[in-house]
Amino acid sequence: MTDPPTTTEPIIRLVDVCKAFGKLTVLNKVSLDIEHGKTTVILGPSGTGKSVLLKHIVGLLKPDSGEVWFEHQRIDQMNAMQLVKPRQQFGFLFQMGALFDSMNVRDNVCFPLVEHTKMPKSEQHERCSQVLKAVGLEGVENKMPVDLSGGQKKRVALARAIVLRPKVVLYDEPTTGLDPIRSDLINELILNLSQRLGITSIVVTHDMTSAKKIADRMIMLYDGRVVADDEPEHFLNTPDKLVQRFINGQADEEDLELIRTGMD
Repeated sequence: MTDPPTTTEPIIRLVDVCKAFGKLTVLNKVSLDIEHGKTTVILGPSGTGKSVLLKHIVGLLKPDSGEVWFEHQRIDQMNAMQLVKPRQQFGFLFQMGALFDSMNVRDNVCFPLVEHTKMPKSEQHERCSQVLKAVGLEGVENKMPVDLSGGQKKRVALARAIVLRPKVVLYDEPTTGLDPIRSDLINELILNLSQRLGITSIVVTHDMTSAKKIADRMIMLYDGRVVADDEPEHFLNTPDKLVQRFINGQADEEDLELIRTGMD
């Protein structure tokens, strides 16, 4: 067990990040500081740049302008070889898990160890058992992904994301496709990783139930800009109509009027 970092310096910093695909601007001068050991939840309607933001943080995309920093390294200026080492400090839980169907659970979880370390196979298997136990899946090492439920697949993918003992875990819609009980299990795992291991978590989600449970901080993106950024208590009680519509799942009145007109 590792004590959470005590530094006040942000672990991740984005400065005026802009990204466009053709004529579509996805991120428009986004600036954020991400604190060590905290869970930051990024909310917003589909297509507002949430997943694109995650990809910039881990170096999968480079900004058209602006800066991306991890600790004291500016990663947006690094080439693929230079990014290898800092990327080992990140775990990434993809929306659909992204397990290798041809590999059993042990080989899926051990894949980052094979790729990035010279750890002996016996130690790899021991580490695999440790992280599977941490996500509540002890004893499933020999199962194939096809034999797992949706929730189990997400937890195996999470075990793989933390097997290198990263400082940061990025979650892209971690509860998508799960029933409320399995979703809550994922929420508890995110909380435990933060509280017990001091992992910094950045969670992209549409799931307000999940967001309310896990967030130390809530950020809302809209049209590529940060339109709200606060602690949950203040975020959830903001008078901003745009934020309140999202929190309460209310459709835009202009869109509703178009539907009504179409029906008429």
